[in-house]
Amino acid sequence: MALVNVEGTGMVGIRGVDKRIFGVLEYHDVNVALISQAISEHSVTFATSEDQAELAKSVIEEEFRRELKLGHVSSVDIRAPVSIIAAVGDGMVDTTGVAGRFFSSLGGAEINVLAIAQGSSERNISTVVWSSDSTRALRAVHAAFNLSNMTARVGIIGMSEVGISLLRLLEAERDALKSNFDLDIQVCMVCPERGSEEIFSLNNDTESGTQSLTIGAITRVTEDLDETTKTTFADEEQVAVVSKGGLGLCFDTLFRKECTIHAIFDCTNDEASGRYHAGWLRAGIDVITANNRGLSGPKHQREDIKEAEKSNGRQSGVYLRETVVAGGLPIISTLRSLLHSGDKIRRIDGIFTVVKSYVMFRISPPPNVAACSQFDVTSSNGVFEGDMKTSSTAFVGEACSFSQAVREAVHLGLTEDNPALDLNNEYAARVLMALARELGMDEDNETELIKMSSDVLVDIDDNLNFLDLPPYIDEQVQKRVDAANAKGCVLRSIASIDVKSKSVQIRISEVPNHHAFAVSPPGCSCVRFFTRRHERYPLIIQGPSAGADSTASALLAELLQRTRGISTPRSLALIRRGSSGAFLHNKHSNSMNGNNGIL
Repeated sequence: MALVNVEGTGMVGIRGVDKRIFGVLEYHDVNVALISQAISEHSVTFATSEDQAELAKSVIEEEFRRELKLGHVSSVDIRAPVSIIAAVGDGMVDTTGVAGRFFSSLGGAEINVLAIAQGSSERNISTVVWSSDSTRALRAVHAAFNLSNMTARVGIIGMSEVGISLLRLLEAERDALKSNFDLDIQVCMVCPERGSEEIFSLNNDTESGTQSLTIGAITRVTEDLDETTKTTFADEEQVAVVSKGGLGLCFDTLFRKECTIHAIFDCTNDEASGRYHAGWLRAGIDVITANNRGLSGPKHQREDIKEAEKSNGRQSGVYLRETVVAGGLPIISTLRSLLHSGDKIRRIDGIFTVVKSYVMFRISPPPNVAACSQFDVTSSNGVFEGDMKTSSTAFVGEACSFSQAVREAVHLGLTEDNPALDLNNEYAARVLMALARELGMDEDNETELIKMSSDVLVDIDDNLNFLDLPPYIDEQVQKRVDAANAKGCVLRSIASIDVKSKSVQIRISEVPNHHAFAVSPPGCSCVRFFTRRHERYPLIIQGPSAGADSTASALLAELLQRTRGISTPRSLALIRRGSSGAFLHNKHSNSMNGNNGIL
């Protein structure tokens, strides 16, 4: 299709202009598919087939030769190739918000609208867009009205336990997400590990493709499999392909202009991937990260991410970082809800790191742990299984040495690659930096400054073998544990941000035996918000922050939250009344999708 625009100040208020335009078009058998004219009468725009556009222009110029010479008509222009996107349906009549949803979906998909037409019957809204944008426009409108699934192209950085769990989750839930959210999540790119130059992508990545990377597809191209395994993964044989390029290839592999949503899940704890976050955001790719290195890195990197979030307005990607603080616990979302509702944050403190939580509980448990566990078993009607055993089969309520607690944490997979990062406050300091960012307190703070001003339970050399720590470390720790016990207290590592004093620190504290921090189970986070409204008693969020499955679920929830305004669950969608649909019309195609009665 082509768009022809007749424009001029001399057309305003002059009778017969439209008659002359469309009369000469009729005389020369030029078919008009759409007409658009504003009340200012400054221009008349119409759509016709591209092969008739030059004829239409020439006959109009001949008809208005005198007006063009006098400047009453300034120009007759052609825009091509274009396509017409239309929403059609009886259910649109007297239904508010249809036009808003229609054009919001186009805006969200970065579609430039060239012309608009709507009749007073309210049964049709038509808009003209560039043909290069037509597929993306049609998909966006279909998703907005729940006429088809919206496609989200996603990539996963880091195949750690979290990355593997997320990939399995996306595979398992793909059909359910299509049914309940009208959202088709296609995993189009996987970068397996930090520093890797290999990247997995779809072997047949086309505009109409529906394939998605799976564990089986990746395994099929990376391992020399036996015949049984080859049979198991036979369906994925042609799905995945390996390329070289690493993180630098992520954008080119993931981005497709016809797709509305692009997202990268950062499941690493890698500084290198954190440096790419700002670039991905500027390119319009949402970054859903469990990696706190981006927000806790150097100041210039943090500022770059902040700038990238708003550099292109709504066209910038969104930085989703709920899981950088406490895994699947809603810490950042709660903080934002408090601030957005007018509350004032005075202090946030808590046990943020799973390793510190586990180790401190094991070396300094509160009394009556067994009784509490038994109560939960009895009162929960079997929901709580009472599995309070450690990897060494010891009961968690029985105190152990520091070295044994660290070994158990390593065997349970709770620690970083280097356990010293957890034990020497590296991870906790990075979490505090992420929270400081939300409170506007990150300008004068750095991860290293927080570490230097904070307490450690015992000085530990990064080069030590954490599976066989020297006895003197146990002796030093035990002295502090005994001193706390003598006061009826337990040792806990408490990280805090005090807004008034602008203090950001980590302290080894002697906590009363029955305090919330004392009884918080091993491996769980416990975070308190002291606010103007929660002044007498703090708001407390507590729960397990470890576990690949819970973190993967939280990452997926972030993506669903991001798409909620574009593609809503069917149970919350507007009721479709009568016949409805959306169709694309251009010279070569006329495709329609919707209920019965589509024009």
